[in-house]
Amino acid sequence: MSLFDIPKLEKELSELEAQTSNPEFWNNNENTSMVLSKIKTIKNKYTKYKELEKECSNLIELSELLKEEYDEEIAIDIIKNAKKQQKNLEKLELETLLSGKYDSNNSIITIHPGAGGTESQDWAEMLYRMYTRWATKNEFEVKELDYLEGEEAGIKSVTFEIVGQNSYGYMKSEKGVHRLVRISPFDSGGRRHTSFASVEVLPEITDDIEININLDDLRIDTYRASGAGGQHINKTSSAVRITHLPTNIVVACQSERSQIQNRETAMKMLKSKLFDLKEQEHKEKIEDLKGEQREIAWGSQIRSYVFCPYTMVKDHRTNYEVGNVQAVMDGDLDGFMESFLKSNIE
Repeated sequence: MSLFDIPKLEKELSELEAQTSNPEFWNNNENTSMVLSKIKTIKNKYTKYKELEKECSNLIELSELLKEEYDEEIAIDIIKNAKKQQKNLEKLELETLLSGKYDSNNSIITIHPGAGGTESQDWAEMLYRMYTRWATKNEFEVKELDYLEGEEAGIKSVTFEIVGQNSYGYMKSEKGVHRLVRISPFDSGGRRHTSFASVEVLPEITDDIEININLDDLRIDTYRASGAGGQHINKTSSAVRITHLPTNIVVACQSERSQIQNRETAMKMLKSKLFDLKEQEHKEKIEDLKGEQREIAWGSQIRSYVFCPYTMVKDHRTNYEVGNVQAVMDGDLDGFMESFLKSNIE
């Protein structure tokens, strides 16, 4: 099976590690970063495969012993463990599709409601809950970076980081406009409403990737943090907002306890946004970036979530769909992510 060509992986790992022994290898930061990232990814994949292989071998040995002398308790354990290894195999197969340059990085996600006030702001909060549920189920850490509450319900915007191996590789499938169709809980007439929210997903840019930002191009504002939090909330101007004037990109952070920490996190967010824009516009310099705003509305959605008159969630890029809307809203996104990754195999 080509997905698990272990001799090929071992050969590739050996060749990459041989490069690191060359003194000149460390002179090129970009190449060094790329090679070290590849080594880490291959080692991670190799280790998981070997662990799975060992567990399956143990199951086979136990099954053979069971033929000689049946033990119901052992039989139940074998079935239970076999199901567990089946899930591990499916997860490993999915991880083999994560071969993008930044797939192994953490991801930074921002959710913005579209036009529609309270209705779309509530939808944005529902999406935030959905992603935090998915992250928790998959043992990722969620770090809220900036949160702006809606006036009546929901959120005006939220930015958070999902921390863990391959976070960006999975979450990149969620980038785009998400559409909701439901009977509005905010409409006394019980009418059906359509709402939109945009999900921006960026890889966290690590320190080994150079992004040169002219400090004269930045406007840095401080303000009092708002919303739920510790005792520092609303007492000091610890929150930080940074505007990159040439592109009008704005980032904000209020999750950390000090202004210095919030500024560092906000700069990390800005670097990720500028780097992504630089790659999209194929520009050599940050100074040449312009940046564009796209409308969060009809015709641009990647996925629809229908609660009424029937229940269905459909991805318009891959045509993958499920009927259990509630399961999806509770974080069951693996099918959508897998179909997206498979559809993008070159």
